[in-house]
Amino acid sequence: MSSPSEPSPTLRGAAPGGPSPALVRALRKLLRPLVKLMLSQGITYPYLSDLLKGLFVEVAEQDFRLDGKPPTDSRVSLVSGVHRKDVSRLRSLLDSAEHIKTAVVPRGAQLVAHWMSHPRYLMDGGQPRPLARLISEGGDLSFEALVSSVNSDIRSRVVLDEWLNLGLVHLDDKGLVRLNTGAFVPSRAADERAFYLGHNLHAHAAAAVHNMLAGQPPFMERSVHHNSLSPASVERLNKLAEQMGMKVLLAIDQAAMEAEAQDAAAAAQAGLPAPDQRFTLGLYVYTERFHEPRAKEPGAA
Repeated sequence: MSSPSEPSPTLRGAAPGGPSPALVRALRKLLRPLVKLMLSQGITYPYLSDLLKGLFVEVAEQDFRLDGKPPTDSRVSLVSGVHRKDVSRLRSLLDSAEHIKTAVVPRGAQLVAHWMSHPRYLMDGGQPRPLARLISEGGDLSFEALVSSVNSDIRSRVVLDEWLNLGLVHLDDKGLVRLNTGAFVPSRAADERAFYLGHNLHAHAAAAVHNMLAGQPPFMERSVHHNSLSPASVERLNKLAEQMGMKVLLAIDQAAMEAEAQDAAAAAQAGLPAPDQRFTLGLYVYTERFHEPRAKEPGAA
């Protein structure tokens, strides 16, 4: 690891040769399931691009300082690759804590918000009005007009087909498009799953990045993986992993609770601030068919 006064690892990595092919392959593999999740939730590339721009500025500002001093806009721009004018704007949002609210709303969310809030698209009771599919059928009170009012670059038929496939809308017996409002209300369970998605993947990724950058001491990060198993063997291993994994988690949880109580008492007795070190242990299992080409046996044609 470099000291704060040495050139940034990011700048050293930005050599004409670019990042290593192995790292690029790893990033593609890492990001693929996240892209799948985002697309399933209506998060498109422009939305992610704006989100990443803010994150690049935030990380460059916080984690790539020289001598502990806040970097200038020019240095943040140099390290992150984000245009200097955008850096200034995004840093002001960071300072005001407004960066939590991304400026770009997914197209699907924009459409739903418009449908559920604009008086034109509401019935007397405040419920979203059923819409004709085409302008030729319903004029302004049509799904085509709704889509065009939010974004004219995409055909309403494409949006309708996708929403029908996802169960976000349905066609009634008159052929009108009806919004399934319940599909757009995040459930408590969904919010909890999202919280643990961020918590668990962040902890694992942070540990892996720490180790990749040769941080000391390294974090434990181990896994076992086998590629030639039958479905029955995978099921048996899943059950074994759950049984043994829960024993490990419960044992560590008990030890951590005892340690928290002891640490809090010791800090209070010494007149010190409450301890604030976080510890996370995670276990995971994933199975899928192995698609990568197998190496040829010695002497095989």
